[in-house]
Amino acid sequence: MFRLFLSSILLMAFLPTFSQSRSDLEKRKKENEKEITYTNELIAKTEKNKTASYNKLLLINSKIKSREKVIGDINSEISLIDGNIKVQQELIDELNNDYEKLKSEYARVISFYYKNRSNYDRIMFILASESVNTAFNRIKHLQQYSEYRTSQARQIVETKIEIEKQLAQLDSMKSEKKLLLREQMTETNELKKEKSDQNQIIQKLEKEKVELKKKLDKQIKLASELQHAIEKVIAEELAKANSKKKAPNVFQLTPEEQKLANTFASNKKKLPWPTERGVITGFFGENPHPVLKGVFVRNDGIDISTTEGSYIRSIFDGTVTRVFVIPGAHTTVIIRHGNYLSVYSNLSEVFVKQGDKVSTKQMIGKIYTDKEEEGKSVLQFQIWKENQKLNPQEWLASSKNG
Repeated sequence: MFRLFLSSILLMAFLPTFSQSRSDLEKRKKENEKEITYTNELIAKTEKNKTASYNKLLLINSKIKSREKVIGDINSEISLIDGNIKVQQELIDELNNDYEKLKSEYARVISFYYKNRSNYDRIMFILASESVNTAFNRIKHLQQYSEYRTSQARQIVETKIEIEKQLAQLDSMKSEKKLLLREQMTETNELKKEKSDQNQIIQKLEKEKVELKKKLDKQIKLASELQHAIEKVIAEELAKANSKKKAPNVFQLTPEEQKLANTFASNKKKLPWPTERGVITGFFGENPHPVLKGVFVRNDGIDISTTEGSYIRSIFDGTVTRVFVIPGAHTTVIIRHGNYLSVYSNLSEVFVKQGDKVSTKQMIGKIYTDKEEEGKSVLQFQIWKENQKLNPQEWLASSKNG
């Protein structure tokens, strides 16, 4: 019974972790499914244009990434269930072994009791005692023997009930696994379709390489102008903050600003998104161009595709450091949070001005929508620490839609 007890303890220790892990996976999977649904909404707006578009390709690429994450989470769930099924089966095997041993032992006891069942034999066993003390011990022995038989019978019944309970749990796990395998197949088939759509658009766009290269050159030029403007603003802020001290690359913060910076830093991975809904279609760092082979595109932030007319909001409390316009890149707002800065570019309207204090999730403007490119509405978003570029994905909360 000790091994059974140990197995039960191990199962009890494993189950909370298993439940928590599955809960986390389910939550993450639902977030990715919501992202896929929203991306489909954005793609649907491009369907009016029957020709292949670069914007549509970026959205499909984003959807494929989300779909792959969903499949990865399903596979992780299946692995967790497989592990739990193994532990559950081992426990059932232990229970069955104990059940057989208990029945065998009980049969032996009953057999012995049957052979010595006569009350006369029991009385003679007591009367044959050499002393009162011996007689008392024999009476006590017979009582214990009877109690042992009762205990054995009870253990057999309890073990049988426990086996049935564990078998029911095992069946439930196997049913869950079947559902997940079915879901896995559905998602895999969807992924195949999406990759087929992706390949078709790439093949069509490859015939328009000259036009794509022109657009890319324009995009690089605007991105360069934007970065120079941002770097100039940061340099001016650093110079202003360090007018009395020699630390050219570090903000000299007041106690209040330092507190704000510390709070901002402590919210890493928990900061709200600058859009209520959106999907990432451009990633931080050097990324291969999806059509032009051998060409890499640098992104100093992330591109968030959202719905036409979407409002842009501040990701944290802070002060509006600058509002400026770059022709072709539209309006940019920079908000300072101590020695951190958040940058919001490609706005059509702005509701704040330089020097304004803003709060977390406060609306600061409206996204620009390019009517000539299927209503493309993309926020270019960056986070800086002094003059160091940071990957916004590492700072924003995982939940993004809704």
